Amino acid sequence: MKEQAIDNKELILALEDLEKEKGIKKEYLLEAIETALVTAYKRNFDSLENVRVEMDPQTGATHVYSMKEVMENANDEATEISVKEARKINPDLNEGDTVEIEIVPRNFGRIAAQTAKQVIIQKLREAEREIVYTEFNDRKGEIVSGLVQKADHNIVVMDLGKLEGVMPSKEQIPTEKYHVNDKVKGYVLDVEKGAKGAPQVIVSRSHPDFVRKLLEFEIPEIYEGVIEIKSVSRDPGYRSKVAVYSPDPNIDPVGSCVGQKGVRIQNVINELNGEKIDVIEWNEDPSIFIAAALLPAKILAVDIKEEEKFAQVIVPDDQLSLAIGKSGQNARLAARLTNWKIDIKSETQFREMLMKNQEDLEEKTEQNEMEVDKNTEISKETNEEQE
Repeated sequence: MKEQAIDNKELILALEDLEKEKGIKKEYLLEAIETALVTAYKRNFDSLENVRVEMDPQTGATHVYSMKEVMENANDEATEISVKEARKINPDLNEGDTVEIEIVPRNFGRIAAQTAKQVIIQKLREAEREIVYTEFNDRKGEIVSGLVQKADHNIVVMDLGKLEGVMPSKEQIPTEKYHVNDKVKGYVLDVEKGAKGAPQVIVSRSHPDFVRKLLEFEIPEIYEGVIEIKSVSRDPGYRSKVAVYSPDPNIDPVGSCVGQKGVRIQNVINELNGEKIDVIEWNEDPSIFIAAALLPAKILAVDIKEEEKFAQVIVPDDQLSLAIGKSGQNARLAARLTNWKIDIKSETQFREMLMKNQEDLEEKTEQNEMEVDKNTEISKETNEEQE
């Protein structure tokens, strides 16, 4: 029993050390051990008793109590005790009360030590997982780098050091192929807890903010806040549009981002395996901003309807296909970038539309005049009849 007391004391000292080093509360661990000991007791002694286990927080001494309901006549010895027997323990007990009787199970000290060890290991793992979860949860919106462990058409699994990164198919760049042991960068989209509680990082290479973060990394003026990225729209693997702005009139935001001979933006393009990036200067005037967003197409005019956030854009005939882009890509990205609905028409189409509108207006005016004449004639005839 003396050796068991020493083990118990060592257990308490170990719990106190864990509280200092890992921040796991001693009371929390003791409670978890007590709960586990109840299960261990019932399993090892094949018991149907209602038991409570208590561990002394100072000495580590373990006490097991059998909880029994006081009955006039006890029918189940495992869970009930007669009033007569109960009053031998406490004369004040009556039918319906509950009494706790301390029991000393044989070899329970060994079982308790093993159970405590298992609980501590489990709680340590949980605590470490929680620390890693918190650490990576704080890194949402950052770029991480890891080695590809597994790659198929549905999912890419990355080794991020302390835990796994998962890149689902929708977060992959469709033009890229990933192979085991490739070093890959990604954007931390989310951190989730898996089925067994292990944290898992959801990584994206297709998210627009991946381009934003890459630009921040490559261009000091963006990182320092001298240049702002107002918005990003993206067709992953093919093209991105980035709207930049600087409140300092002496700074050229587009030139600073592109760099001399395009060297700055080229580093981002290389990371995205050749994805084209259009850097556009943001303007608070929506018509100027929309015209810039449709680059490289030349724009003749932009007519905006502020309430509807709708823009009618007129381009030279030879610029229509360029403004719309392949499969509508340029127009679609410009609309996302500006958050405006954009309708693009060539100069010829616009003139034809104006002519048709004019014809429709003349026809409507003519119909209205005929209607007025008809009503006047009817009114005249009515007056004559009344006379």
